[in-house]
Amino acid sequence: MQKLIGALIIVGCVLGGYTMAHGVLSMLWQPAEMLIILGAGIGTLVVANPKEVLHEMCVQLKDVCVYKRRGEEFQRQLLMMLYELLEMVDAGGLKVLDAHIEEPEQSELFAKYPLIRQEKNLMAFIADNFRLMAMGKISAHELEGFLEQELEAMEHALLQPARSLHKVGEAMPGFGILAAIMGIVITMGNIGGSVAEVGAHVAAALVGTFLGIFCCYCLMDPLSSAMTQRIKTELSALECVRTTLVAHVAGKPTLLAVDAGRKLIEQDVKPAFKQLEVWVTQYEEERDAA
Repeated sequence: MQKLIGALIIVGCVLGGYTMAHGVLSMLWQPAEMLIILGAGIGTLVVANPKEVLHEMCVQLKDVCVYKRRGEEFQRQLLMMLYELLEMVDAGGLKVLDAHIEEPEQSELFAKYPLIRQEKNLMAFIADNFRLMAMGKISAHELEGFLEQELEAMEHALLQPARSLHKVGEAMPGFGILAAIMGIVITMGNIGGSVAEVGAHVAAALVGTFLGIFCCYCLMDPLSSAMTQRIKTELSALECVRTTLVAHVAGKPTLLAVDAGRKLIEQDVKPAFKQLEVWVTQYEEERDAA
């Protein structure tokens, strides 16, 4: 909804100001200019990026349009999943997790946390690194190094679509100038026509410049920023998991290890330590009652 409101503000103010200055909206409809600019932009994306990046870009653009903020319930499920997993490790060792981390989709434990299970990158990160811990003794320092490298690689891959879109957005004014120059070429070819005809050709050429600038600063740049912010939010959950696992391997009690991860959650949705204690108490009461 917020993205839709922002788009309406942009279009309303730009076109509203144009019409207030007695501009004719029909003059902005220049299919040939749009074809040149959008075709050059899309073609540049196709040439510059492998199909995996293009696919991920489409997925992220879709997620940006329908994105829902990860609220308190998501954070509760993430922290309590980590707490329950670490409690199982303390009670029976890492081997007791084999049934869960080998097939997370079939696990009854993960089924209790549906908001986490639907996050494929997050679930893969959790399962892979608990599996890494179960394969042999590993120090906190070694684990931290491995996880930092993995997160850096994931961040680079997940941010590549936003970077590519941003670069093409920066080129859109140039594509607009390209369309304008071609429009001027057409104008010069019809220089012997009437003043009205020449003026219409010049106006069409200038619309190309307008469209290039509009696509850059009002469309592609905001979208690339929104994609980057979304990925940063996704990575904060992975940072929470990383810090929790490292703290646990370093010998911290389960509650303190999970609290170390809690501190890496984004500030506006980070639960207080007292709230974490309440969730842990409720979990232990339910476990004892069962």
